[in-house]
Amino acid sequence: MGKQCRTAPGGESGQLRARELTMQTPLPPNLRKGLTTFSGSLFINNKTGDCVAAQPYQAGHVVLSSLPLQMMLYFNAFYFPFWCLSEGVMLELKYCLLPTYYQVLHVAAYLMIILVEGSRLYLGYLGNLQEKVPELAGFVLLSFLIETPTLLFILVDPYVLKLPLEIAVHLVLLLFLASEITAASFALRGMTKQLAMQFYLKQFEEGPDRAGPGERSTRGGPQWRKI
Repeated sequence: MGKQCRTAPGGESGQLRARELTMQTPLPPNLRKGLTTFSGSLFINNKTGDCVAAQPYQAGHVVLSSLPLQMMLYFNAFYFPFWCLSEGVMLELKYCLLPTYYQVLHVAAYLMIILVEGSRLYLGYLGNLQEKVPELAGFVLLSFLIETPTLLFILVDPYVLKLPLEIAVHLVLLLFLASEITAASFALRGMTKQLAMQFYLKQFEEGPDRAGPGERSTRGGPQWRKI
């Protein structure tokens, strides 16, 4: 039997009052529905959600979301606006001192990092919280194949004029990237193992049901004939 919500005495009146306040919200219905869907996809099975609307708990399911990865994504999301602001100031200060081709390369590199970082953080949140392998794999690929080489180019190239603040903020972002790639790789490994195990168990459970009567008699062992 499923779990039922227990309400304290007077809890029903409180729930009715909360529903009345919800219905009186000034937000349009479409906007309210969109926000509800977004929050439901972002915060999966939170403890503050309605018990009736909560997803049923599956016995034997192991939570594979990585807590270290989620913490690093959380702090990275707050750090990224500071990185954008500091890089914009540093680029404005040294832009006139760079050759023309390095000016183009720097602007292209910063725009690429800004565009990739938003998609990368979204895929990381979605893949880790909802335990989705394709989204988490996309997060790792964007981090490892696009953003890390671009950041290393800005840091390592000896002909690029680098300011002290720029080096510091780049190193912090590079540390975030290395830690997130490592944590996401371990999380992906656990998720793929769990998915493979569920696939084999499902095939094992559905095997006898799909088999015909003749196949069941042959699988069931030797059959004695009546003479």
